[in-house]
Formats: sequence, structure tokens, C-alpha cells
Amino acid sequence: MIRKLPFTIEPSLLAADLSRLSDEVESAVASGIDAMHLDIMDGHFVRNLGFGPQMVAAINRLTDLPLDVHLMIYNPYDYIERFVEAGADSITIHFEATEDVEETLKYIRSCNVRAGLAFNPDTSEGMIPKYLYLCDLILLMTVHPGFGGQGFITEVLDKIRFTREICDRLHIKKGGVVTEGGEGDPFVIQVDGGINLETARLCYAAGANNFVMGTYLFHAPNMAERVAELRDL
Repeated sequence: MIRKLPFTIEPSLLAADLSRLSDEVESAVASGIDAMHLDIMDGHFVRNLGFGPQMVAAINRLTDLPLDVHLMIYNPYDYIERFVEAGADSITIHFEATEDVEETLKYIRSCNVRAGLAFNPDTSEGMIPKYLYLCDLILLMTVHPGFGGQGFITEVLDKIRFTREICDRLHIKKGGVVTEGGEGDPFVIQVDGGINLETARLCYAAGANNFVMGTYLFHAPNMAERVAELRDL
């Protein structure tokens, strides 16, 4: 049985046609999505290069929607301020990319933006509970980070269930806030990689409530129709 969770949809600009960036952003916004997802890659933590602060600033000039910045880079602490200045509304770092996870999450929040923590598919879910109180979202990668178009890793569904069960048991709500009566918006569990209607349904049933999609949305004949189909979840 699929639980009833409010959820959000974020197209990943990594899959957009960058030669038509303004049109692609306009089309995504018109389709009814909730935020824009921007992947930042340094060529070291992942074997690919992605956007930087200038791209975030450019997207910020094109839309008023929240910008969710995903840092797939080593030493993310050194770059937080630059992405905040560029217009990031949310910044997610990788557990595997820094030894200063707590300090970096606290610094992101001190900049008045949401803090997220991402986990690669091979990282144990046992590390997740320690950080739920320190961040606004947990990102569970459903592919190995760095390249678009990969196949969905079904084993991550168990991590989604584990994370949602921990949040429910400890009454951890949106923003890492603990409530006594269990009231409040659900904690944000984000999934990214190989997400389409079928895999989104599986992730939603497991407890995810934020979906990052690249090729499934930007390569669709009609993005608005696909967003509408997802809303039917």
C-alpha cells in the first residue's frame, strides 16, 4: 500500500539542452515542477565535470523557483559561500566527500539555506540516523553519482524504507525537527538517478517524497504531461 506523502518534483538541468537553456528552464517551470536541481561536479569526487556558481547565478536570473544545488565535490565547505551568493536555496553535500560532515551542514544552515546530505548506493544506511537532526533533507542516490542515464539500483529501496521508518519512529519531521505528537510535514527523503514513473512509484511506496529526474523529464515529448502523471501518485 502506498502511503500518502506530499512530494516535490525537481528536474535535473544536467539533462537539459544547454544550447537552449532559457527555453528549457521556461518549459520546466511551465510544466508545474517545484524546484530546479543543479549538479555540481569537480572531476575528482565523480569522474565528470558539472556546473559551477556562475551557472547557478544564471538559473537564478531565469526563475523564482527554489534552486537545489547538489555538490558532488570534495571539500564542499570551501565552496558553500560562493553557491549561497549565486542564489542557492538548498545545498546538499556528500557524506563520502568530507570529513567535516557536521560542521559543513551547520555552516550551510547558518547561511539561511537548507542543508542536505547525500549517500551513495554503496554507503551503509547505518550512518544516516546520526545526521537527521542536522539537515533538511537526506538524498539517497539511486545510481552511482556523476553521469546521467544510468539504471535504477533497486537495493536503495531498503535504505529509503529504513530512513522513513527511523523518521517515523523518532518523530523527525521536515527540517530535522523532532515533534512530540508526530505532527508536521514529513522529513524530506530525496531520490536521484534513474527515476521515471515506475521507479518513482516504488520510491514513493518506500517513503521517498522528493524526486529528481533528468532525462525522463527533459527528453519527454511533453514534460507537463509527465509531471501530471507523477502527480497522480
